[in-house]
Amino acid sequence: MQSIAETEENMVKQLYPRVEINLKYLTENVATVVKKCSEKGIKIAGVMKGTTGIPQCSKCFEDGGASLIASSRLEQLEDAKEFGIKLPCLLLRVPMLSEIPEVVRIADVSLNSEIEVLKALNEEAGRQGKQHKVIIMADLGDLREGFWDKDEMVDVAVEVENNMPNLILGGVGTNLGCYGSIEATADKLQELVDIAERIEAKIGRELEYISGGATTSLPRIFDNDMPERVNLLRVGEGILLARDLDVFFGYDMSDMHQDVYTMKAEVIEVKTKPSHPVGSITIDAFGHKPVYVDRGMRKRALLGIGKVDYGSIDEIFPKDKGVEVIGASSDHTILDIEDAERDIKVGDVLSFGINYASIVYLTNCRNVQIVFV
Repeated sequence: MQSIAETEENMVKQLYPRVEINLKYLTENVATVVKKCSEKGIKIAGVMKGTTGIPQCSKCFEDGGASLIASSRLEQLEDAKEFGIKLPCLLLRVPMLSEIPEVVRIADVSLNSEIEVLKALNEEAGRQGKQHKVIIMADLGDLREGFWDKDEMVDVAVEVENNMPNLILGGVGTNLGCYGSIEATADKLQELVDIAERIEAKIGRELEYISGGATTSLPRIFDNDMPERVNLLRVGEGILLARDLDVFFGYDMSDMHQDVYTMKAEVIEVKTKPSHPVGSITIDAFGHKPVYVDRGMRKRALLGIGKVDYGSIDEIFPKDKGVEVIGASSDHTILDIEDAERDIKVGDVLSFGINYASIVYLTNCRNVQIVFV
């Protein structure tokens, strides 16, 4: 039987599809966000999960001035350490009880919302002869992780401070704009500061971190209304792409690169065909019944990449003018090239801008090549 290393050595090496990552642009994006936030006394935890924890990308966070490196997956944090990254590692997803030994071994800091997990972390840190730092999470309405009962949250924080000697109460945090789509307003983040100050009054010292969310909290920086004591943000998309802040929030992000990542795929067929399927329409391969518009005979191109690789056609954007993405199946993407400005042929390679979700898909996909430029 072949080992994993031997199997990988013998894998088919394809040029396409690929994702090209401009590491210089990524480092510059990190530095820009770090500078904007540092002017307000806020540190950045660079979130690398969007690129599946690719160590070269994680190194850009370190080189750009981030204060911590963060991911929801322990293996990505371990990869960063093995690559030589010296930043403290922050585990973003609240720990599973089944992974407590690895959390203590790999992560320097973790986000937490369960007393049972905190007790397990304390016990395991003692066994490993370590101190593990924790940030206690508050649910301020987004309804994902965090304490809903704020009195309970304060009591748990005090319990950690006074009765869990192998844990360091690092601070408090919250998450907004993910599950519940709740806006990270100044009022919401002030609620977090108020909770922190209640805890500080009981433990008699200042907390190290008041972590006011993620990319969706950056508008508070731009609008100059971030509550003063918020001092840590966990930022991924706002650095990797800076696209959401532009498209959805309307901020001028011209001082950042929105083309750090480029998807490239090869044309495998070019033909003129009807624009409406011919025959009785039923469901597609994904169980949906699409609606098609009859535009007559149109020149089309197929790409050797599909939904399995990048997720949704709504997340990819052709860089060629006059090219339109009209559909996709698992392994093919269909383009309308009738109005393309150039004569597209079989074997040509087309480039696409991509959104955050597609970066996650593409960098997780074994048959998509990762190329640094």
